[in-house]
Parts: sequence; structure tokens; C-alpha cells
Amino acid sequence: MHTTDSNHSHPIEPNHLNQQFKVIKPNTVWVTDITYIPCREGRLYLASVMDLCTREIVGWRLADHMETSLALGALQAAYEAKRPGKGLLHHSDRGTQYTSNEYREQLKAYRMKPSMSRKGNCYDNACIESWHSILKKELIYCNARFKTKEQAYHALFQYIEFYYNRKRMHGALDYLSPVRFAEQFNRKSVA
Repeated sequence: MHTTDSNHSHPIEPNHLNQQFKVIKPNTVWVTDITYIPCREGRLYLASVMDLCTREIVGWRLADHMETSLALGALQAAYEAKRPGKGLLHHSDRGTQYTSNEYREQLKAYRMKPSMSRKGNCYDNACIESWHSILKKELIYCNARFKTKEQAYHALFQYIEFYYNRKRMHGALDYLSPVRFAEQFNRKSVA
């Protein structure tokens, strides 16, 4: 299922991330993407925002369309949850959702620096692509397609919020879950 439409005349940002996936501080680099979620009741799309330091999914939205409002909803959820400071690097592909005027204006309002993958290069956004792959292997393909959109939403909510973010160990995080890994930074800032 094709989820990126990069055939447009919207402005494209440089690739500031440049595959520098090792980030030492939370809420300094976020990566985002959209993936297809099969459902018998109709197509669904998941927009996810990941903190590249903690690998936590800090924002997400599920909808039956791939319009800008889907990606924007995930970004807004992430911002409300984390309230990052000025200058966070926001990396995405070149899809119309991320290059739209509305999305670009929201990044500006949040004082985030946009970065975009090179055309046709999935490796530039490999971390979020990899997470979507893990999600599909561990949840989606095991369920032989969701029957209803409501069932899909509840399963994704449980997986993202209670399993992946809080319990699933991650090799890149010293075998801690994203939330447990992030707690180290909270303790350091209090000390």
C-alpha cells in the first residue's frame, strides 16, 4: 500500500537529519510517517511520531484517510504530550501531508526545524519505518485483519500505549522500554 505522494510542487526541506539516528537527549529529534492498517470494515492509516532518543511513540492518530489532518493530529498529540523546546528537529518523508502549508505552519508555530528525506530513500527515515514494521509483525499480522475500525483502534492503543512504550524492551535502549529509558533523563534533570 502506497502511503507517500511526493509528486507535488510543495516546498521540500533539506535532509538535516542525514541518517544521524543516535540522539543523546529526548525531545530534540522526532521522526514521523504514515502506514496502512488493514481492516475488514475499511482502510485505516496510522500516523506516528517517534522520539529518536527514547524510541517512544510520542504521538499517533488513526483515521480512514491520509489527509494532512491525520499527520497534523499525530504531531499535535506529540506536542501536547511532551512540550519540546524551540529547535526540535522534525524529520519526515516528502509526502503531501508533511509538505502542506497547514503542516508547515504548525511546525513554525511549535518552533520546530523541518527536515525531509531524500526522494525515494526509505533509509533516511529508517527508524520510524522499522517501528511500523515491528508493529505489523507483532500486532497486525497476528490478528488476521481487524474486523472493525473500533477494534483496530483499541488494539493499537493497547499495543502502543501499554505494551510498546511501557514494556517492550529495545536493544538500542540497553534493553529497556522507551518509557523506562526516558525516565533516566528525568532523574538526571531533577538531580
